[in-house]
Amino acid sequence: MRLTPRQLKRLMWLWPPYLGAGVRVEEAADDGTRIVVKHRLRPWTANAVGTVFGGTMQSMTDPFFMILAMHQLGPGYRVWDTEASIEFLKPGRGTIRAIIEMPADVIDEIRAETADGDKHLRWFDCDIVDEEGDVVARVRKRLYFRKAPPKN
Repeated sequence: MRLTPRQLKRLMWLWPPYLGAGVRVEEAADDGTRIVVKHRLRPWTANAVGTVFGGTMQSMTDPFFMILAMHQLGPGYRVWDTEASIEFLKPGRGTIRAIIEMPADVIDEIRAETADGDKHLRWFDCDIVDEEGDVVARVRKRLYFRKAPPKN
C-alpha cells in the first residue's frame, strides 16, 4: 500500500515513538524524493544537559531513506536499512530539522544496479541543522536493495 504525503505525515504524527519524542514530518514531496522532519526541544524531550537526545536525532532520519526509496521503486523491490552512524557536531537546541532526499536519478542508478537480481548496497547522508542553519549532527545510512522475486 502506497501512502500519500498527507497520509504519511498523519501516520508519523501518531506513531508512538515520534509522538512521545516530539518528532514531526513537516513536508513530504508527492514524488517521494524529499521529506523534511523537525523536532522542537521541550523540557520533557530534553536530555540531562538540556539539549536534544542523540537518539532523537538518529530517529529523525531512521525510517525515511527506506520509505522514500520504497515509494519510488514500488513493490517489486526489497529495501532494508543495514547500517547507520551519527556524528554529533554541536548540541541540539531549539528547533532542529533534517532534510532527507532520495533523488530520482539515484533511484535510476539503483534500478540499473539491481536489474540482474543482485543486491546493491548504498550509503546516504543527511545533515541535521539548527535554526541558524548550523549542522548539529551528520547521519549516514546504508540501505540494501534487491529486486523482489516474482510472485507465483
